[in-house]
Amino acid sequence: MNGRLGYFSIILVSVVMGLMLALQFKVTNTADSSATRQNEVLALELKQIRQDRDDLSYENHDLRLKLDNALRGQTSANDALLEELTKARASAGLLPAKGPGVIVTLNDSLKTLQVGEDPNQYLIHDKDLLTVVNELRGAGAEAISINGQRLMANSEIRCAGTTILVNVTKIAPPFVITAVGDPDLMESSLKIKGGIVEYLEIWGIQVKIDKFKDGKVVQVPGYNGTISFKYAEPIKEGH
Repeated sequence: MNGRLGYFSIILVSVVMGLMLALQFKVTNTADSSATRQNEVLALELKQIRQDRDDLSYENHDLRLKLDNALRGQTSANDALLEELTKARASAGLLPAKGPGVIVTLNDSLKTLQVGEDPNQYLIHDKDLLTVVNELRGAGAEAISINGQRLMANSEIRCAGTTILVNVTKIAPPFVITAVGDPDLMESSLKIKGGIVEYLEIWGIQVKIDKFKDGKVVQVPGYNGTISFKYAEPIKEGH
């Protein structure tokens, strides 16, 4: 009886141990499989993250290139616009100018008046200045000033009583007319036979012409007044 009990006890223990070993093996295999699958999932996620990182890096680089190109384009456009604005301001006479040219100095006559002579004939008038300026412009002068007053398209040279006004500023002799342009051509235009210089010298008006060339330059100031239009307005394209 004791022998059988021992035998069955051994068998029972063996079965229990076998079941325990089988269960442990299954659990181990399951854990290993689960860990393997988890590792595979993590590896795939890591690969995707790296791919996303590379894509974002490429996109960031591409955007930086586009931004740099846009900024360079904007800078170029701004530079071109600024250059055109400077040219327009220079053409309008708003900026100082320098270059080869002439300085024409006019002063009233020093002749002693005879009885019955009109003293006004021996003085410089606004029309004389206008004639000189028009001759200089006709000879290609690109910038002109009279006694430091820059002449614009709408500048006036006119008498106001006993004085002459240029840009609403009173000026008095000697009148110094500075012009940037071809010195020889402007001098020839003024001294042409029967021209303004010959006419003024008939009345004893003092005329002096100094030429500046071969590296020597004259300087003409920019217009320093205000510009306003009450009636004129630009016409927009298509209107």
